[in-house]
Amino acid sequence: MELIRSLMIAATASLMLSACMTAQNSTSDSTASPSATAPSASAEDPYLWLEDVEGEKALNWVRSQNQRTLADLQVNPVYADLNAKALEVVNSSERIPYGTIRNGYVYNFWQDASHVRGLWRRTPLESYATETPQWETILDFDKLAKNEDKNWVYKGANCYTAKTKVDYKCLISLSNGGKDAVVIREFDLSTKRFVKGGFTLPEAKSGVAWVDYNTLLVATDWAGDGTTLTESGYPSVVKRWQRGTPLSEAATLFSGKKTDVGVFPYIQERDNGTRIEGVVVAPTFFTRENYIFPQNGAPAVRLPLPEKSDVVGLFEGQLIFTIKQDWALEAGGNTILYSTGSLLAMPFTEAGEITPATVPEVIFEPNERQAIEGVSMTKGQLLMTLSDNVVGKVIAITKAEREWQLEPLDLPANGTLSVSFADKEETTVLINYEGFLTPDSLMSYTPQSGAVKTLKSLPSWFNDDDLVVEQKEAKSKDGTMVPFFVIHKKGIKHDGKTPTLLYGYGGFQISMRPSYSGLRGKLWLERGGAFVLANIRGGGEFGPKWHQAGLKTKRQVVYDDFIAVGEWLIDHKLTSPEHLGIQGGSNGGLLMGVMLTQRPDLWNAVIVQVPLLDMLRFHLLLAGASWVGEYGSPDIPEEREWLEKMSPYHNFDAGVDYPEPFFVTSTKDDRVHPGHARKMAKLFEASGKPFLYYENIDGGHSAAANQQETAKRVALEFTYLTEKLMAESSD
Repeated sequence: MELIRSLMIAATASLMLSACMTAQNSTSDSTASPSATAPSASAEDPYLWLEDVEGEKALNWVRSQNQRTLADLQVNPVYADLNAKALEVVNSSERIPYGTIRNGYVYNFWQDASHVRGLWRRTPLESYATETPQWETILDFDKLAKNEDKNWVYKGANCYTAKTKVDYKCLISLSNGGKDAVVIREFDLSTKRFVKGGFTLPEAKSGVAWVDYNTLLVATDWAGDGTTLTESGYPSVVKRWQRGTPLSEAATLFSGKKTDVGVFPYIQERDNGTRIEGVVVAPTFFTRENYIFPQNGAPAVRLPLPEKSDVVGLFEGQLIFTIKQDWALEAGGNTILYSTGSLLAMPFTEAGEITPATVPEVIFEPNERQAIEGVSMTKGQLLMTLSDNVVGKVIAITKAEREWQLEPLDLPANGTLSVSFADKEETTVLINYEGFLTPDSLMSYTPQSGAVKTLKSLPSWFNDDDLVVEQKEAKSKDGTMVPFFVIHKKGIKHDGKTPTLLYGYGGFQISMRPSYSGLRGKLWLERGGAFVLANIRGGGEFGPKWHQAGLKTKRQVVYDDFIAVGEWLIDHKLTSPEHLGIQGGSNGGLLMGVMLTQRPDLWNAVIVQVPLLDMLRFHLLLAGASWVGEYGSPDIPEEREWLEKMSPYHNFDAGVDYPEPFFVTSTKDDRVHPGHARKMAKLFEASGKPFLYYENIDGGHSAAANQQETAKRVALEFTYLTEKLMAESSD
């Protein structure tokens, strides 16, 4: 089920980009009209031509803005210094080579200055644990791209490694320039070559699961013309494809609706090694219908789970799942209540019904300040990653004598913990720990013995001797206490002059947790800037209810929370509007747009990354239709009324004195349409208002396809923030 979770998360992207900074010089179009206003919600949009992603007129505008912005920022001497520092961080060999474990080998994808597109490589687990692992290159993507004259970006590998096979095969996903849509090609790990005549899928946002060595479950753009895709652009039909047969002859197993977000195949493995085939239908971004195909060939059976639930997998004959809603279950004449955010276990049957003998058990029920961040299956154990007041814990779960046993692992405290690799067939688990001032450490954990060992640690990329981390709370407009983290120099004066960058996201139940960033530390904190991370509603820091409090027409609470944090920073004189900047990407980019239009007086710098901004057309652009469950639908009158009031693009006012924003996006972003950023920037241009704009021609939703592009983008952003927030007051 992790495939499904990954695909759905990819449909939105948290985009926790390293915090950065931007410049003050902007130009205005010579034909600019100070009286220009935002498009009327009922009138035709005059800037629809900017939605033509690779249209000549649109790209000419993009290139002119890129040229102007680069000339503006790169002329500042601080840019060259920041870019050099960023390159030092991103290209350093002193990075943890995260990977997956298969049959005694650690597989890793690696990028550096010499391997811009990257290497896929492996080393024995014993070698991996040493300071100088002996890596064996499996696939060089720089060479592949050159040989095939393609702009390939590696997007992952899905491998079939059954114990009965030694010639392991993998499905390699290759993206043109960083898009979500990928070409899938079968690769042989033993020969290190693509399989001639092997499984190959053309470019699409496909989902694939191995049934066995010769069989795949596939969801893709079957006709190549979008007719088998949902309105969100994801597959709606799953088929079974046999090796050696044309893709056109694959047998249809399941068809969803055009209005679904998508339909994704999956495989569940029983404890005895037999496999269960199934599909997950996502009617909306936050709801699931889980189906299995019985072994007797009968039609698909829907599992009796609530719509807002996520399946973990099968463990000791139990179906393990989490729920994201309160669930009242009727069984045997009784009503059983389960609380939102709980981890449950249910005896698995293929009957698709719950009886008194198969009533789910509660493994763990979080309190109001806790949230289950993830559950992984290992050999003989479940591992639950828990956020407890935004601090991480990992808890081992076993079942003994019909009772679930929960035991916290002995791991570092007061930071973020995450299971980076776990598998039912492997005896080694990899766990990562990090904090704002604590570099990442990768630890191995052995479920059978309970042993924890540190394998790798990052060096300190910045001087943190004089830095301090504090967790504070601000009271939002409705009285809700909103937590946030503040990192700053020790002993700073509360005189309102500290350059401060406030980061937020607030959506899709994605948590903002403590993280170590060499870029943020070296390019901002070390130079005297403060960084603030807001845990506003809409996120998942305190479970599903924290997220659901800000859905659709209730979304203003998300924006009120962020404003409350900003006002707290000003009221406590940590900073002032003149020295306060904000940043967010994707859904966080929408947050930035709303902060521009609702409270332009609070900030002096706004970095708007790969944003949604036109909230009356978002559902018509790329994957936008999948997000109506989060934002509401422009086609529903009540929800449209709210979206019209909130939409940054429609609430731009040429008469308002806005801070000069910096819009950052990518032409190759096929998730959030670059037209959002383009059109909003055009409003600034047409009104003669200063703005900066940079659109990476490649890079996908991350706005960077390789380390060099990442360094450049970050250096541009921090140069902007330096000019805006670190300049001395003129009074």
